[in-house]
Amino acid sequence: MSEPDEHPGIQRVREAAARKGVTLEIRVFGESTHTAEEAAAAVGAEIGQIVKSLVFVAPGDSDTTELDPILCLVSGPNRVDLARLAAVTGEKDVRRATAREANELTGFSIGGIPPIGHSRPLRAVMDPDLGRFPVVWAAAGTPSAVFPVSPATLRTLANATVAPLAEDQPPADREPDSSSAQSG
Repeated sequence: MSEPDEHPGIQRVREAAARKGVTLEIRVFGESTHTAEEAAAAVGAEIGQIVKSLVFVAPGDSDTTELDPILCLVSGPNRVDLARLAAVTGEKDVRRATAREANELTGFSIGGIPPIGHSRPLRAVMDPDLGRFPVVWAAAGTPSAVFPVSPATLRTLANATVAPLAEDQPPADREPDSSSAQSG
């Protein structure tokens, strides 16, 4: 059995970064870093420093049934607003990829999807909230591997467009107005 850092997914991430002249410090943990909360606890960071690599899809050309993948690099506590993502990408029918679609489109399983090293080129959009931190942490190809990177380097590695795509959050010090709360 190979060492954890020799996992093929980790090697693809390492090689993708090297092609852009970046050497990554990939850290492999015994426990899962599958969720933003688990990753933050494992590396001793704020949850906002955790990069969630979320895969969304839009219909491809009308002649095919192929899906056009969109990778969203999102700060840990944030959720993607589909209307904002549609506006940023110009895709009106964008939706979250299923676990199977995400795996087929990236070559990685949910919980370990990195921002780079995918099996095919992906359009990437990056949450500007990640830029609030000097260092953020992203998945490195498995549910227990992560790497630290500056937001600017992350943007370059992923060839990402920085654009607001997160849902508005109510201020932390006040309760949401029940008359405007959404059900669902």
